[in-house]
Parts: sequence; C-alpha cells; structure tokens
Amino acid sequence: MMEWKRLLNKERRRKSTMSGDHRAEFERDWDRTIFSTPVKRLQDKTQVFPLDPNDAVRTRLTHSLEVSSVARGLAIKVSQWLLAENKIKPGMDRAIEAIASTCGLVHDIGNPPFGHSGEDAIRYWFGTQFPVTKDQDGYELDPLLQLLDNKQHLVNDFRHFEGNAQALRLLSKLQILADFYGLNLTYGTLSASCKYVAASTEVKHGGDHAYTKPGYFASEADIVKEIRAKTGTGSARNPITFLVEVADDAVYSVADIEDAVRKRIFTWKEVDHLLGKKDAAIKDAKERANRILKSGGSKIPKGLPCDVYASAFRTGSIGVVVDAAFEAFKKNYNAIMDGSYRHELVEASTASGLVAKLKDIARQRAYATPPNLKLELMGRKVICDLMDVFWEGAEKLPLGEPPKPKKFVGKAGALLSENYRRVFQHWIKEQPHLPHTYHRLLLVTDYISGMTDSFATKLHKELFNG
Repeated sequence: MMEWKRLLNKERRRKSTMSGDHRAEFERDWDRTIFSTPVKRLQDKTQVFPLDPNDAVRTRLTHSLEVSSVARGLAIKVSQWLLAENKIKPGMDRAIEAIASTCGLVHDIGNPPFGHSGEDAIRYWFGTQFPVTKDQDGYELDPLLQLLDNKQHLVNDFRHFEGNAQALRLLSKLQILADFYGLNLTYGTLSASCKYVAASTEVKHGGDHAYTKPGYFASEADIVKEIRAKTGTGSARNPITFLVEVADDAVYSVADIEDAVRKRIFTWKEVDHLLGKKDAAIKDAKERANRILKSGGSKIPKGLPCDVYASAFRTGSIGVVVDAAFEAFKKNYNAIMDGSYRHELVEASTASGLVAKLKDIARQRAYATPPNLKLELMGRKVICDLMDVFWEGAEKLPLGEPPKPKKFVGKAGALLSENYRRVFQHWIKEQPHLPHTYHRLLLVTDYISGMTDSFATKLHKELFNG
C-alpha cells in the first residue's frame, strides 16, 4: 500500500537554497512553475486550433490553467473525504491541493508546437529520416538502431516521441538557471506529474491505462527510479495523478466543443441534438446548464447567443464529471493505493458516456475541418524542415566548445538554443552510458518541441522563404 506520508515527500533533488517562508513546499512548486519559461510558452502553443486569431479560443496555456483549476477543486473535494475518513492528517489536504494544481498546470508542458499533430510530426520525421528497410533475406535493417548501439529502448524514445515524457525532461533538466536540476520541484510533485509510468519499450495497449504511452525517456530513467523510491509508488501511478487526469478529461472534452461553437464550426443547437437525452449524465449536465442560464429566474432569456449556451453547458458538464469521478475515486480507493487499479476514473464513472459523446462529436465535427487540417499539414512541414536543418547542426556539434559557424553545419549548430546546448554538453558527460548520438537527437527534439507555434512558423519562413 502507498502511504500519503511518503507520497507527499517535500524533499527536492537539490536542497533548496531559499530560506523557508509562509508557503508550504508544494505551494512553492506552483510558484516556481507559473513563473517558468515553458509555462509562458504555452500561451502560443496550440490546444486544438493552430494559430487562431480569435483570442477567446483556447491556447495550451488557457487550457492548462483551466485544468489546474479543476484539479485543485477535485483535490479539495477528495482531501475533505480523506480527512473525514482519517486517511490523512490535517495539513496533508493543503499539500494534495497544491500538488494537483501544479500538475494540472504542467500536464501539457512537454507538447511541441501545433498540438498533438506536432508529436506526430516528430515521430514521422524519425521514420522518414531513418527508414527501416529489409535486406535480401527479409531481415529488417534499422539505421537508427545502428546509430544508437543496437539499443531498442533508445530508438523507441524517438520513434514513439511523447509529450508526457518530454514534460519530465523539462521539469527535471531543461529549465535551467545556474544548475541542471530543471525547476527542482519536490519529489511529491514530480511523482504526481508522471501521467504514464512506462518506458518506451514497456508500452502496451489494453489492460493498464498507465502503460499505454511512454512516460519517460531513457535519459530520465535514473530520475524516475529516484522519484519512485522517495515516494513509495514503485511502478504504480501516484493517486493524485488520477485526479489531474480527470480534470484534463473534464475540461478538454467539453471545452473543445465550446471553442468550436465560438468559431461557428457548428451551432449549439446542433450540439444539443447530437448529445441526445438518453444518458443520465448528459441530462444532468443540461439541467445544470439550464439553471445557470435562468440565473435565478423561472425561464431562460430569449435570444442568447450560441456561445452562451455552450459556456453554460461547459460549466454543467465539468461539474457532472468531477462529481462522478469523485465517487469513482472513493469506490476504487484501496485499489488505487495498492497500485492495482488499472483504469481511468472517468471511464469507471457514471460520466463516462457524457465524456465519450463529447469526444466523439469533437473528432467528427471539430478537429477535421478543412482549415484545421491545412494548418496541421503546414505544421508537419514546418517541424520536419526544421528537424532536417538542426539535425545537421546537432550531429556535428563540437563537444566542450562553442559551435564554429564557418560551414553550414556550424551555422545550424550555432542557431540551436544556447540553454539546450548547455544541457547537451552537461549530460553527454554525466551519462556516458548513453551513446553520443542519443544526446544529439535529444538536443534536436528538445529545441523543436520547446518552440511556440509562432516562433516555429517565423523561423521556418526565415530559413526557407527568405
């Protein structure tokens, strides 16, 4: 069984040099995070609609702030129950709330530009840059495997590039000031931030949700081992991780619909019809929305715009999902704490039909619009072209000295982020068990995935269109 005393480990990988103040350590994690550069960059990263001119449509930052808010609210609800059941001691509730809030803020921090299509673009580049072929006897020949000393787990880190694993790199290494500990967050927060627990070679579909995507790269394996030992999770998910995942599902499933209505991709009347009235959770969300629209009166005012209906339904829907997930958490508490629970709380709750229906409407009607598809194709072109250029620079980047911009590869190397070059130079010495080429490929993915949509587009235009 996991123990809350160990899960709420407030130690840091490097002892903090700041003296104590009125804030708890986990609240300091939130403050460090919200002032960090990677969080600022989220304001210019795609949530669903790339480079959208409508400032009311969500970016990755506004989405993350909303997830943080809902995660905090759900954590408060859960903590009150834990206190009432004598499962935690007074004061631990404040820690759980702060950790959930911070993890909600950073849950998408590792995503590259152009949303999930950006992740696909990076994977696509590795497939085309290092294509797997077959010899005359039918045996597969993988040039990337040969470059990485025939270590399949290193190959998988790139062929199955994942923003969640990149997030751990950002939090633990890439956001540097004077050292190489990243934001130097507490073990408790780092543990809860790990949405998936699998290495890239351990991914499996079906059975255990926490293993459906890579949760960390080989470069962070030692850090993951350290986090697990300090918090006592072993290879299981941290209980707070379940709460943050609920918040993410609750928010994006309905917020994407709200944004699509705001963009006039479809009307609220169409959404209302597609939702139907048979599912109890959908009916509950609609009833809550109607109470909001009545604003204490007996009737909903006439002539309200579509986006007002969508916003009210968003509030009602999130409330339904949070309440249902809370009941699922209580029901499955013992399995969550002993590490045997393998599912998502939303899927196990009475709100599963509501969330599934919302996601289905978004997939069918919002994500696949021609303007969105064009921008996603453009984003893949931008990312792949930039990967081409900067791989040439990173592949030949000199060790222990600045790049020499005399030849093309030197110029490309000199344009790589100075901070990420420092990280590369440091860890290539600190992790000699990993091939140099592995570190060089990490340098490229670190740089590209750290870009904002606008920066990547502008840089691409400067390099390829003059």
